[in-house]
Amino acid sequence: MKKIYLTNENGILQETTDISNGCWVNLVSPTEQEIHEVADKLQIPLDFLKDPLDEEERSRIEKDDDNILIIVNIPLVTKDENDIPIYDTIPLGMVITNNCFITVCLKDNPIFHLFVQNKVKQFFTYKKTRFSLQILYLMATTFLKYLKQISKQTDTIEKELHQSMKNKELFSLLNLEKSLVYFTTSLKSNNIVMQKMLKSNYLKMYEDDQDLLEDVIIENQQAIEMAETHTSILSGMMDAFASVISNNVNIVMKFLTSITIIMALPTMVASFYGMNVPIPFQDYPYSFLIAIIISFILSSITAIIFWKKRFF
Repeated sequence: MKKIYLTNENGILQETTDISNGCWVNLVSPTEQEIHEVADKLQIPLDFLKDPLDEEERSRIEKDDDNILIIVNIPLVTKDENDIPIYDTIPLGMVITNNCFITVCLKDNPIFHLFVQNKVKQFFTYKKTRFSLQILYLMATTFLKYLKQISKQTDTIEKELHQSMKNKELFSLLNLEKSLVYFTTSLKSNNIVMQKMLKSNYLKMYEDDQDLLEDVIIENQQAIEMAETHTSILSGMMDAFASVISNNVNIVMKFLTSITIIMALPTMVASFYGMNVPIPFQDYPYSFLIAIIISFILSSITAIIFWKKRFF
């Protein structure tokens, strides 16, 4: 899908059909034809438009003549068949040319919607450097928002696990831990790109732009620390619950073993009195009652011993 936007003289964003000077070309899961059309029209390398479409593409910044490519990883949330949120990251490519600004991504994301709906202050399509920094800032704040959601989900799952140990909650914790690993890796690679943008002369920045980039770096660093903290907490929680589950299994097995031993004593007594050989009290009219009493005494003594040893 290809959409073209342009800020008019009144500062209002409008959708157009032609690529013109100062426009924003938004490519979301574009076709080969759309990629070639944009590349031919703006005279940019095809790799600049195709690389961000690779899910495994690393974050980086590079320059080819007057064209600049910035690839970062942005957060993405989807839902599984049980309507449970799944957090992941995908590459986002920003291509800055002399004439326009291009964004390339595999999937649509809420960050673009904020620009399209004119919810970003001081946003103009022809201010390409500031546009890229605004995207990076919204990306960092989105990471922080999703990290807070992950923290709330972790607390909810922890309360459920306190009530009952189920595989569903453990798998949910495992998915959250995996999401945090993705977030941490993406945030660190994004931070390298931002530091390079700050130190290099790839982008022409005014003083306000440099201040904005520094704010972005601070927000991104905060997200990194937050992700690492939640990862440590979640990892420790998983280990703790694994130990609790193992301990619960041991308690159950100990209880069942104790019950089995206690129940085996009457069976042993009955086996002795069921033999076809001479046994004591076999002619006594109350021999059956004696066998019952012996079984009860042995089982009671064994149960008392196990109870004192806290086997159950």
